[in-house]
Amino acid sequence: MRFASLGSGSKGNGVLVEQGRTCVLIDCGFSLRSVEQRLARLDKTLADLSAIIVTHEHSDHIRGVGALARRTRVPVYMTAGTAAHYPDNRRGEELPVLRIFNSHQGFTIDGLVIQPFPVPHDAREPSQFVITDGRHRLGLLTDTGHITRHIENMLDGCDALMLECNYDTDMLHSGSYPESLKRRVGGEQGHLSNKQAASLLAGLDCDRLQHVVAAHVSENNNTGEHARQALARALGCSRDWIAVCDQDNGLSWRALA
Repeated sequence: MRFASLGSGSKGNGVLVEQGRTCVLIDCGFSLRSVEQRLARLDKTLADLSAIIVTHEHSDHIRGVGALARRTRVPVYMTAGTAAHYPDNRRGEELPVLRIFNSHQGFTIDGLVIQPFPVPHDAREPSQFVITDGRHRLGLLTDTGHITRHIENMLDGCDALMLECNYDTDMLHSGSYPESLKRRVGGEQGHLSNKQAASLLAGLDCDRLQHVVAAHVSENNNTGEHARQALARALGCSRDWIAVCDQDNGLSWRALA
């Protein structure tokens, strides 16, 4: 099993997970043309996609889902709450194949098992995922306002983790965002700070970890280096061992051996 990212941040998100001939895309916040270009960087095409899985209905995660699904005809998986607020529904642009999942029940897409779990975020029914091929576990966590015991239990003992490090607390508080947006980002239903992500990581069983990736790093309220330092301190490892998922360049393939 391996994973990569088309890009991560407020301008668009998308994570690829591949096992054998199964290749799923989690979220699509990019235009169809941009998706094709970003896939090409990873030596993939639209024809390689098996399914699209959606975390929640915010535009940076769902903007390109409809166009991509209608072009490829692959099934789209989302919760009932996300589907009810899916923006294309209001324009009558239905998805060719829509499959609703329960955020407390796992489901299978060919060679991959997807275990969703609910997260606190200001969306209708958001979820994040642990994905496994039966041997390795990849944990994905972004767009989460605070850490719950259930999140900790789900991510414990993973082989790879992609964790939101959205903001540096000092940079957010002293930055140019209006106070209402600062409260939203830093609130219980907002996003995770470097400190929160590091605290989560420090409390997990990390014996199996092969990869740690900082994701959804704010271009205004954080830097990749701040995120690296926080996660490296939590693990007691070199900063260079922590990867950062870039908005423009994404993340190259990372294999789970």
